Amino acid sequence: MAAKNKRNTISFFNSHLISVVSISLVLFLLGLILIVGFLGNELSHYVKENISISVVLAENLPAARIHKLQDNLDSRQYVKSTEYISKEQALLEMQRELGENPETFLGFNPFHASIEVKLKSEYTHPDSLSLVERRIASEAGVTDVLYRKDMMQTVNQNIRRVGAVLFMLLIVLIVITFILINNTVRLLIYSKRFLIYTMRLVGATPAFIRRPFVRHNVISGFIASLIAIIMLVGSLYYIKQEFVGVEEVLSRETLLLIYGIVIAAGVFLSVFAAHFSVNRYLRMTRSKLHSV
Repeated sequence: MAAKNKRNTISFFNSHLISVVSISLVLFLLGLILIVGFLGNELSHYVKENISISVVLAENLPAARIHKLQDNLDSRQYVKSTEYISKEQALLEMQRELGENPETFLGFNPFHASIEVKLKSEYTHPDSLSLVERRIASEAGVTDVLYRKDMMQTVNQNIRRVGAVLFMLLIVLIVITFILINNTVRLLIYSKRFLIYTMRLVGATPAFIRRPFVRHNVISGFIASLIAIIMLVGSLYYIKQEFVGVEEVLSRETLLLIYGIVIAAGVFLSVFAAHFSVNRYLRMTRSKLHSV
C-alpha cells in the first residue's frame, strides 16, 4: 500500500512538473515574440529620430540670428534635437569622407552653415514631413531644407511591413499558447475526472469543485511564468553580449511590461483552461467519463 501511494505521489509530481515545464516553454516563446515586437518598435523610433534634416542657412548670417533660429527650432513640438554645423565643420567632414580638401581645387569653401534637425518619430511620416519642411523653410535666414525623402519613405514602408508581420505572429502565437496550455491543463484534470464526479455526487457545488483546481493552476501558472522570465533574462543577456547597444533601445520599463504580460498570461490562461476543463467534466455522466 505504501509503495502504491509512493508511486502515485511520484506520478502526480511528474505530471505537474511536465505541466509547469510545458507552460513555461510556451510562455517563453510568447515573451520572445513580445521582446522582438517591442524591440522592433523601439528600433523604428530610434531609426526615425536619428535621420537628420539639414536646414541650410544664408551666407554671412549673424551669430545672434543663428542662435535665435536654433532656439526657435528647439522649442518646436516636433523637434527632438538640433546641432549647428559651421562652414568649417562641413568642410572638414567632407574632407574626411573624400580624403582630400575640396577647397584646394575650388579655391573657396563651397559649403554653407547649417542646422541639423532631428525630429520626433511621430513626425517622420511623409505628410508630417512636408508640413515641417514648409514651416522651417519659411523661417528668415533659411535658404533650403534638405533631407532624403526616398529614404524616409523606405524606412516608413519597411517598418509598417515588419510591424504587420510581427502583429500577425503575435496573434497566431497567442492562439497557439492558449491551445497548448488548455491541452496541458486538460490532460492534468483528466486524471481527476472521477474525483470530480464523486464530489458532485456528494453534493459539492461547482464552485467548490473548481476552487482547488483553479488555485493549483494559479500557482502553476505563476511558477511557469517565473521560469519563462528566467529564460528570457538569460536570452537577453546573450543578445546584449552579441549586439552591443540593445539595452539602449529596449528600456527597463519595457522589459518590466513584457515580464508583467508573461506573468498575467501564464496565470490567466492556466486559470481559464482549468475553469473550462472542470466545467466540461462537471457536465458529463459516468458513462461518458469512461468513454472520453
